[in-house]
Amino acid sequence: QAFFCLLLCIPWGSSCPPSCRCTERAGAKAVLCSSQHLQEIPKDIPRDAVLLKLDANSITRIPSNAFRRLSRLQEIDLSGNAIEHIDRAAFRGVAAGLRSLDLSGNRIRSIPKEALLALRARLRLANNPWHCGCALQELLGEARLDPDSVRDITCHTAPRHEFVGKPLLQALDSGANLCSVPQRSTDVAMLLAMSAWFAMLAAYVICYVRHNRERSRGHREHPRALPGTRGRAE
Repeated sequence: QAFFCLLLCIPWGSSCPPSCRCTERAGAKAVLCSSQHLQEIPKDIPRDAVLLKLDANSITRIPSNAFRRLSRLQEIDLSGNAIEHIDRAAFRGVAAGLRSLDLSGNRIRSIPKEALLALRARLRLANNPWHCGCALQELLGEARLDPDSVRDITCHTAPRHEFVGKPLLQALDSGANLCSVPQRSTDVAMLLAMSAWFAMLAAYVICYVRHNRERSRGHREHPRALPGTRGRAE
C-alpha cells in the first residue's frame, strides 16, 4: 500500500486520459480518475498502468475485455460508482496479475461466476444490494475476499425472508445452504406435476369403468328379440 501511495505523488509527463491524472515511480504508473463524473471506463488508459483508480464516478457497467490491454495492472478501484452489470469476460487479460479489486459501494446484485473464475485479486464487495442466493454462495466460496469487508456483504434480497437485511456471513455461519432452496422448489414442482398426472389417469380409468358399466346395463335392460319369437309375433 505504501508503494501505491508513492505513485500518487510523482507526476507522469506522458499521455494521460482526459479528466485523469497520471503519476509514476520506479517505472510503475498510476492512472487516477477519481470523482470525474465518468459514465464508462476510459478506453485510452496507457498499457503499462499498474494502478487504476476509477472510484466515485457514475460508471454503470463493466463490459467484456474492459482491461484486456492492461496486462500490468495490479490494482483497480471501482468503488462508489453505480455499477449494476458485470460481463462474463470483464476482467479477461488482467486476472492473473491483479492483486486488488474494489467493487464496494455499487449497485451490484450478482456477478457471473465466470467473471471471477481466474481472478487472484483480493476482492472488496461490501455495500452492494446483493441477492443472497446459490450463485452468490458459490461465488464467495471460490473468491478471495478482503477480510475487512466480508461482514459488510449484506443480503438485500434472499429466497429465505429471514436472511433479508442480514450479513451473508451470518447466514452461512448458521449452517444455511442457499443452494438447497432452488432444489427443494424443483422437487416440489415435480411432485405436484406427478400428482396431477396420476389424478388425470385415475379420473380416466374411473370414467372408462363407469362407461362400460352403463353399456352393460343397457344391454341387459333391452335384450334383442330372438329370430323365432319375432316370426311367431308376425
